Amino acid sequence: MVYFVATPIGNLKDISLRALETLRAADVIFCEDTRHSLRLLNAYEIKKPLVACHKFNERSAAEKIAEEARAGKEVAVISDAGMPVISDPGGVVCAALAEAGVDYTVVPGANAALSALVLSAMPADRFAFLGFLPDKQGERRRLLERYASLDLTLVFHAAPQDVDRYIADMAEVFGDRPACAVREITKIHEQSVRFALKEGLPGEKRGEYVLVVGGSAPAECGLNALSEAEHIKYYMAQGMDKKQAVKRAAKDRGVSGSEMYKFGIGL
Repeated sequence: MVYFVATPIGNLKDISLRALETLRAADVIFCEDTRHSLRLLNAYEIKKPLVACHKFNERSAAEKIAEEARAGKEVAVISDAGMPVISDPGGVVCAALAEAGVDYTVVPGANAALSALVLSAMPADRFAFLGFLPDKQGERRRLLERYASLDLTLVFHAAPQDVDRYIADMAEVFGDRPACAVREITKIHEQSVRFALKEGLPGEKRGEYVLVVGGSAPAECGLNALSEAEHIKYYMAQGMDKKQAVKRAAKDRGVSGSEMYKFGIGL
C-alpha cells in the first residue's frame, strides 16, 4: 500500500498519531527533500530509507513507488510541509498509481491554505483555492481574469519574492478588494495582515505566504441591488471594519460617506 502522508507546516507537533504510525511502519519513505524530512523524522526517532520525489524526478519516482508497492512493501510519500499533491509534488504519482491499478490512500493533516482561511477571518463557507500563479505576467493576469467574477473567497500561495507583483496584478484585474496575507503559520512569528489590494501589503516580505482575497459582488444582482445596510454588511464580512465598509459602500453607490453612515448604525 502507498500512503500519502501530511506533515507539519511549521510546528513539528502538528502531526497526527496515525501519520507517525504510518511513517514508523513504512519500509521506505519518498520525500521532497531528504535533508528537510530528516528533521521531522529525527524529532520522532524514525529511521527509514529515504528516496527523493520532487518536481524534477516525479515521473521516475512514481515508477519506483509502484514497483515497491507491487513487491508488497509499505510506502509513504511526504512533501516538505503539509499535504502532498496540494501545490506540492505527488499529483503525477497519484495519476501513475491509479493508471497502474496500485492501491493508495491518504493520511490527512496540516494544510496551509485552510489554516490561512481561518486566520484571515474572510468568508469561508465557499472559497476557491488557486495555489501558485504563473510566473509570466500575461499568463498570470489571464488566469486571474478567469476567476474575477467569482463571488467567493479566493486563496493563493505566494513565495516572498512574488507577493508584491501578485497583489499588483490582482488589484489591476479585480479592482480594490479586501485581502489578508498570512505567513509563518503555526510558528512563533505567525502573522495575519489585512489590507486592501489597491494599497498593497506594506513591509519586507519573508517566508511563504498565503494570500486570501475577497470575492466579487454577487453576480446575479450586484452590490447596489442590496439594501444599504446589507451593502455595508457585505464588506464587513470581507474583513473590513465598519468605517471602511461604509466608505466602500458609499463609493459604490456614488453617495457621501455621511449619507451612508446612518445605515451602518447598530451593525
